[in-house]
Amino acid sequence: MNPVLRCLSCIVLPAVLLLLLPSCRRAPPEKTPLTVAEILSGVPAEGYARALAPRKFDFPADHGPHPGFRNEWWYFTGNLSADDGRRFGYQLTFFRTSLSPNPRPRQSRWGASEVYMAHFALTDVSGKRFHAAERFSREALGLAGAGGVPLRVWVEDWEARVTGEKPWGMRLSAGMDGTSIDLRVRSVVPPVLNGEGGLSRKSSLEGNASYYYSIPRMETAGTIRAGGRAYRVSGLSWFDREWSTSALEKNQVGWDWFALHLEDGRSVMLYRLRKRDGSIDPVSSGTLTLADGSARSLSADEVNLDILGSWRSSATDVRYPARWRLRIPGEGLDLEILPLLPDQELRMTFRYWEGAVAVKGRGASPGGYGYVELTGYGGPVRPEGG
Repeated sequence: MNPVLRCLSCIVLPAVLLLLLPSCRRAPPEKTPLTVAEILSGVPAEGYARALAPRKFDFPADHGPHPGFRNEWWYFTGNLSADDGRRFGYQLTFFRTSLSPNPRPRQSRWGASEVYMAHFALTDVSGKRFHAAERFSREALGLAGAGGVPLRVWVEDWEARVTGEKPWGMRLSAGMDGTSIDLRVRSVVPPVLNGEGGLSRKSSLEGNASYYYSIPRMETAGTIRAGGRAYRVSGLSWFDREWSTSALEKNQVGWDWFALHLEDGRSVMLYRLRKRDGSIDPVSSGTLTLADGSARSLSADEVNLDILGSWRSSATDVRYPARWRLRIPGEGLDLEILPLLPDQELRMTFRYWEGAVAVKGRGASPGGYGYVELTGYGGPVRPEGG
């Protein structure tokens, strides 16, 4: 839902620095990163377009940028396996942030009205290693951007580029310090509109919402380089698109987001917005997509999510949920979700946990793999019912 991030707004504090710097590469910082709540608080939204009502989506045009909105992202995650059975998870996300709702025409190639940030992470399950990196750039001088026909979204040499193949797909490439991906993803199902016809509400306030769609299943094949070796890999990816001018409410601290590929062909997306008092905001929701691409929304009261365990980061001392039981009685689903590696914490400009997970079916429920994103955690997390 952000994924990262996902359902809300994102990167504005780094944008101030990017007015001065043409580009910036960053590995995990040594000092404690900001939390999502710190980044999202007090960001001006006046003058930008808002998601107020369901809209008509137009594909492939809506795969491209929506500059009237303050924030936007293109988000890929996937679980892949090599010919020898070695397993990998990956995340590649591009964030666009507008610096002004009414940008002036640029008089110089150095001028910029938008900044971009990208996150790349690779989980080497068999090698028990997690790699993560971050890049920033202004759109100036062609260092970053989104647009064109065919569509290209990029920050320096990290990019997602439409291939022109059918079914619709993109080529993804990113890497740093000897770890890289070069993948082709192709849609298995058509775009799925989340929420109310693509309008995903984040609170009860008017306009605090996003336009949000997913391509929950994309066949994936390509090459991963890790640990000094190259691996031919294949598997499934998940593509999320979201744009908005919304932010966290004062009583919201973060979100938990789940994207699961089940062995029977179904896909499940679920996000839960957490309040300061520990309760779950009732606007939280999800989407169930069948193997044929048909989908329906899941309301918060249709889903039971129990936290069964936790993990504490030795780097930040933050404790995250680390094992869940997800039940959707109306769909006959009873699932246990476990991280493939405990430490998949991204310690970037903002701190969050996002990682590859295994899904174990209870009873007749199918298993599978997926991704989970956890934001806004900064203290102890107790096991509790959802």
